[in-house]
Amino acid sequence: MHPFDEMFESLAGTTANVKPLGYEADSPVRPHYRGYAKWLLQQSEDLMRSRREEAEMIFRRVGITFAVYGANDEGKTDTERLIPFDLIPRIIPANEWEVLERGLVQRVTALNRFLHDVYHEQEILKAGVIPAEQVLNNAQFRAVMQGVAVPNQIYSHIAGIDIVRAGVEGGRGEYFVLEDNLRVPSGVSYMLEDRKMMMRLFPHLFASHRVAPVAHYPDLLLEALRESRPEMADNPTVVVLTPGMYNSAYFEHAFLAQQMGVELVEGQDLFVKDGFVFMRTTRGPQRVDVIYRRVDDDFLDPQAFRPDSTLGCPDLMKAYRQGHVSICNAVGTGVADDKSIYPYVPKMIEFYLGEAPILQNVPTYICRERDDLEYVMANLKDLVVKEVHGAGGYGMLIGPSSTSAEIESFGKAIRANPARYIAQPTLSLSSCPTYVESGVAPRHIDLRPFVLCGKQVRMAPGGLTRVALNEGSLVVNSSQGGGTKDTWVLEA
Repeated sequence: MHPFDEMFESLAGTTANVKPLGYEADSPVRPHYRGYAKWLLQQSEDLMRSRREEAEMIFRRVGITFAVYGANDEGKTDTERLIPFDLIPRIIPANEWEVLERGLVQRVTALNRFLHDVYHEQEILKAGVIPAEQVLNNAQFRAVMQGVAVPNQIYSHIAGIDIVRAGVEGGRGEYFVLEDNLRVPSGVSYMLEDRKMMMRLFPHLFASHRVAPVAHYPDLLLEALRESRPEMADNPTVVVLTPGMYNSAYFEHAFLAQQMGVELVEGQDLFVKDGFVFMRTTRGPQRVDVIYRRVDDDFLDPQAFRPDSTLGCPDLMKAYRQGHVSICNAVGTGVADDKSIYPYVPKMIEFYLGEAPILQNVPTYICRERDDLEYVMANLKDLVVKEVHGAGGYGMLIGPSSTSAEIESFGKAIRANPARYIAQPTLSLSSCPTYVESGVAPRHIDLRPFVLCGKQVRMAPGGLTRVALNEGSLVVNSSQGGGTKDTWVLEA
C-alpha cells in the first residue's frame, strides 16, 4: 500500500517523497482529500509548528489529560499526561461512511440480541453456534443477570467499535472490525475536543469542506440514556457514575456530565432505600432513574460482587433487578466483547438477523482449539497474539517487531494456558499523513466510532481516530504512545 494510502490512491511500487511539509505533487490524491492536500502544500513549517504548540497549550489549560499508572522511562511515576493531538485530519468520504454506518448498526444490534439471549433463552448456545462453555464459563458472564428484564432489551447503550482499514500491496484497503468495546468504552470526549480544536485553529477549512458535525453527540447520548429509563420514570433523572478523579478517564466522565447537564456522582453519593436508588444532594435525597456508569462490574455493588469495593453502591443490584433503576451499559455486557467471543460475531449476525455481515472481522485463530494453536505456535513471528481479557495494548505480542527471546517467552505462556489467547495476522494497516517532529510522515491509524442504542440506534458521523505516533508502530493506544486526530466525514 502507498505510505499515505488514506490520502493517496494505493499503487504498487509508488513511493512517497516525504518532505517536511510535502509529497510528490503528481501523486494520485484520493478525490475526497484533494482540497485539503492542496491547502496543506501551501502551509509553512513555522505555521504548523505554532498551531501545534497552541493546541498543546489549550489542552493543558482546559485539563484534557488522562491518568497513567506506573513509572515512565526515567523511573518517575506520572499521574497525568496529554494525549498528543495531530493537526492533520483523517477524512472519510460519504459513500464509505454510509457502508461503515450500516455495518456498525448491524453489528451492535446483533451483539445486543446476543446479550439478551445468553441471559435468557440461550438459543444460540442450544443451536451450537457458539460453544456453551465459551460463554457460561467466561469470566465476564454474570449469572446474577439471568432472567433480568432490561428496558428495550438493550444491554450495550454505548458501544465503541474499533475499525481498521487494511489491504494488500497495490490494492484499495477494506474496513475490518478489530475489536468490540461494550462495557465502558472511552474516548468520545477526545473526538469532540479534537473537532473544537480544529475549528479554532483552522476555521477557514470548514468553510471549504462539507464536514458532518459531531457537536450534538452529548444530546444523542442523553436521549439514548433517557430512553433506557425504567417504565415508571416519566421524567428520568440521569447521572454519570465515576470511580473518581484518579481514574484514567476522569476528564471524560466530568466532561460528558457537564455537556449533558447531569450530575457527576461517585458511589458514596448514592444509596438504596426501599428498592430505589437515591442521590445525596444539598436539597435532600433525589431519586435516580438512569446511571451511566463508568465503573467496572466488579466494583458496582460490594454486596453482589467485590465486598472490598468502595467505588460502588451497596444493594444497587437489588434495585436494578427489581427494575427500579437502569444501568448503562448493563451489567454483564463484557461477555460479548471478550476477545474469545469476537470470532463468533459474524455468526451472531447471521443467526439473529438472517443477514450476511457488512463489516468483516480480522481473521482470528482461537488458541483453545488444537489446530489453531499448532498453527499459531508455528507462526508466532508473523502474528499478533492478544490476551482475551487484555486491553490498552498490553498483554500482546506483535511477532514481526519482537525479538526471538520475546517470541520464545510468549510461546511458553500460550502453551501454559492456550484458552487465554487469540492470534491474528499482521495487517497492512492504513496510514495517514501525520505532523511529527520531522514534518509530515505516514503513521498507522484506527477508528473508534461510537454507537448509541436506546429505542433506536444513533451515531455521530465519524469517531475517534487514534494514531500510532512512533514510526512503524501498530499500537495506537494512548497508554502506549498513541495520539488522536480529528475525523472528518464529508457530507454528500
